[in-house]
Amino acid sequence: MEADVVHLALAFDTNRIQQAGLIQPGWERELPSNSIVAKSVVALVTRPGNPKRIQGWSDLARNGVSVITANPKTSGVARWNFLALWGSVVRNGGNEQAARNFVNQVYRNVPILPRDAREASDVFFKQNQGDVLINYENEVLLARQQGETEPFIIPPVNISIDTPVAVVDKNVDKHGTLRIAEAFVRYLYTPEAQREFAKVGFRPVNAAVASEFSRNFPRINNLFTVDSLGGWNGTQTRFFADGAVFDQIQTALNRR
Repeated sequence: MEADVVHLALAFDTNRIQQAGLIQPGWERELPSNSIVAKSVVALVTRPGNPKRIQGWSDLARNGVSVITANPKTSGVARWNFLALWGSVVRNGGNEQAARNFVNQVYRNVPILPRDAREASDVFFKQNQGDVLINYENEVLLARQQGETEPFIIPPVNISIDTPVAVVDKNVDKHGTLRIAEAFVRYLYTPEAQREFAKVGFRPVNAAVASEFSRNFPRINNLFTVDSLGGWNGTQTRFFADGAVFDQIQTALNRR
């Protein structure tokens, strides 16, 4: 369909596409679950036997723990990781300064900032660097299907990594494929499609299918969304823009 339907794994990409005039404002209200077709959360992958005894977020800030995560300036997964770290504090009773201090301590333990999630995984698995890898739960579950055996932890305070879908208005108008595109999008919400998402590690949005696969996905007691941190527009400006919080943290660490 020549990209008539665009699957958007990162919510801020939809903002960029909307700003480019390819989709209309309010696109998220056109489909069930605010146009979210599947979800994931953040996982912490450790070495066999978990020698550093990583149990949750707070352990990532301990002295002697090497953390592998990608660069939020270049990687979408790394932005989710950053927001999960920040939210693990503010959603657990901590204030903004406590969140900043914690995130600063974690990035002090990050020896290298790979460009993207694939490179971060290579650093951890192939180059054998780091004690813990921050990654998507769905990536970890898929890796286990492919033979990886490293243990992992799903922290009980976590961020909902939402996978939205949108019909690209300009493309379907140009090619006359609106009905086909809309039919495909509707299919993604069917039990059949939702089961396929679950089989490769994504949390389905269909409640009945989610119940079928409940053993695969630990319950998250404190699950928050990017909207609770200001939405993608707000977090991009506050945390990831040039000179924003992430840059400030890196500048302070580089001065040590």
